[in-house]
Amino acid sequence: MKYYSTLLSLIFFATSSAFSQEKVVKYTVSSGETINQIAVKFKVTPYDIYSLNPDARNGVKPNTVLLIPTSGAKTAVKNDVAPVKSSNSGKTITHEVQPKETLFGIEKKYNVTDEALKAANPFLVKDGLQIGQTLEIPSKGSAVKTTVATSAKPKSAAPEKYVYHDVVAKETKFSIAKQYGMTVDELEKRNPPIVSNLPVGYRLTIKGTAPKAETSAPPVTAVVKPAEAKKAVETSKKATSYMEYQVKPKETFYSLTHTFHITQEELTALNPALSEGVKEGMVLKVPAGYVAPTPIIVHQQPAEKEVEKTIEKTIEKPIEKPIENTGGIKVVDKVKSETVSANPEVVELTKKRGENDRKKLVLLLPFNLAKMQGDTISAASRIKSDKFLNMTLDFYSGALMAIDSARTLKLPIDVAIYDSQETKNSSNVSGLMAQNKLQDANAVVGPFYQSNAESTANTLRLYNIPVISPLSKDKANPIDNLYQTIPSNDVVRNAVFDYMRGKNGNIVAVVDKKKESVISYIKQNQKGIVFANLTETGALDVANLKSLLLPNRMNYVVMESANTAMVRTTIKALTDAQKTCQIQLVVLEPNNTLDSDEISFDSLIKLKLMYPSVTRDSDEASVLIFEKEYRLKNKVNPNTYATRGFDVTFDTMMRLVQGKTYQETADLMTTEQVDNKFQFYKKEDGGHANKGVYILYYDNDLTLKVAN
Repeated sequence: MKYYSTLLSLIFFATSSAFSQEKVVKYTVSSGETINQIAVKFKVTPYDIYSLNPDARNGVKPNTVLLIPTSGAKTAVKNDVAPVKSSNSGKTITHEVQPKETLFGIEKKYNVTDEALKAANPFLVKDGLQIGQTLEIPSKGSAVKTTVATSAKPKSAAPEKYVYHDVVAKETKFSIAKQYGMTVDELEKRNPPIVSNLPVGYRLTIKGTAPKAETSAPPVTAVVKPAEAKKAVETSKKATSYMEYQVKPKETFYSLTHTFHITQEELTALNPALSEGVKEGMVLKVPAGYVAPTPIIVHQQPAEKEVEKTIEKTIEKPIEKPIENTGGIKVVDKVKSETVSANPEVVELTKKRGENDRKKLVLLLPFNLAKMQGDTISAASRIKSDKFLNMTLDFYSGALMAIDSARTLKLPIDVAIYDSQETKNSSNVSGLMAQNKLQDANAVVGPFYQSNAESTANTLRLYNIPVISPLSKDKANPIDNLYQTIPSNDVVRNAVFDYMRGKNGNIVAVVDKKKESVISYIKQNQKGIVFANLTETGALDVANLKSLLLPNRMNYVVMESANTAMVRTTIKALTDAQKTCQIQLVVLEPNNTLDSDEISFDSLIKLKLMYPSVTRDSDEASVLIFEKEYRLKNKVNPNTYATRGFDVTFDTMMRLVQGKTYQETADLMTTEQVDNKFQFYKKEDGGHANKGVYILYYDNDLTLKVAN
């Protein structure tokens, strides 16, 4: 009995010691909380939480109890508190590199020269400064001795601890880099496959080296028999676990080998079909654990073939005989969609009950087929090089999704799609008019170019047919039946000022002298806005800015400057003033300066950076369904033009089946589709414009939210 009690005491002592050293706390997850939010709350990284709670990588549920480390929190947040150890001799000090530290800062802290520090740590010359490195800090006058000792046995030779991050929805390279105290360039350098895009589920290497997939199979060469190759692959399968992975567009041997930490020869040994090259849609056998598993989509035919077939469809003989009226949508003239969406919930809109009068929608898209037929370049080659054609095909793919959705909803609409044969200053609209192709339409979407859209609107004004300009950002001439779907720059700016005034905010402007157009816009269109004073050298007068802030109201500070020093000064002044005032930082347009390493992302989050945008990033069920259906049909994710093709086309069709004319619905209804909002208004000089603008801001959980 005595033996057992002693043993239990030892176990209790060991357990207590372990927990006291780790300094962990237990935390119960609340409803809706994510690992990122919890990490921000406790000032640790998601990796710290995952290391103590491996199951959390698969997601957390309410009431789950997590172990949260507290010993590493100070190190993660305060960069100036770095581990410093003295050697036994008392002459040499070691320093562990923390996030956001620089060589200059470390040299200044220990009062050593750049030459002495690099002499003591030769790997700095080759690899540069990296998080987690252990540096040997030389004492004064011992640079040469240290160099000899370091070359003999450098302390940093020990393998660096591997830290990784699994990408989740709505994260960006910028937010992830800021989270780990590194630059976007450093993040891309460690993870070359993310240079072009950042896929959800991708495992990023933050520091250290990812564990290499073990495989005992030698590279398969041309002289190995198929049976032997198969045996080799089976052998490697026993050595490590594998998964199936479908090749995405533009992926190469280089990106695949870096993603899965495997050589090209090893990848080919696992997938002999790769001997003919990497092709989009291929299903490969790859080491598991580097990316999240995704559904495999069965390809009916190569993507390029599909596009060529699509183009060929547009030059088929027009359908002379109308499709029988089945009560739903029918597509006439040149192009028809063969696919019907299996899920009717692509968007949640309904037609007016009892509305069965058939409407006609015409899409004028610039395929420029006549030019392609007379060209010696193949369709596939042109698709690769012609950006305007790519934009057209993307818009067209989204429009076809809208047609499929309308067919599923049984909307009584006929759709005709014509090649507008556009250049910047000409189109085929007059030829289509001569063939009476447009006169009986209830609405026309297109052409793309502003001058052509205006010419078409003028021609169809006699027939009272609305012309919807889908992509032009140019200011339109006053034509009553012309509808601009992309808000102008001034409309976008007006929206954020209207929002701030609607919240009874105190609006203060901090504008660089070089931003003359912004100054002019505010003075002419936003009366009563107070400007913070600038000094004679153009710097911000901080005292004056703080005097303009009111303690009893929300203060919206509109900052427009590309000057890094002014931006940093403004942000510091505002974060200081948050102790006594409510403040939100606002920008009117994208500002690359905010993406630089010198600007603290944490400060932008604290100030809840807000800005206006014509599109949103939504995770609503209907939006996710659209994206899923688009991927199933097109084998790629929808880009901006594809989504706009869907939004404009579907919105137009839904307006036509409300028992009113398109013009009447434009005056009465504000609609919202996947990415875009349509809130038309009649301009004073004539014509209609869209003021559907989203006001977005960064919330404390690092995600973008819609304020309005």
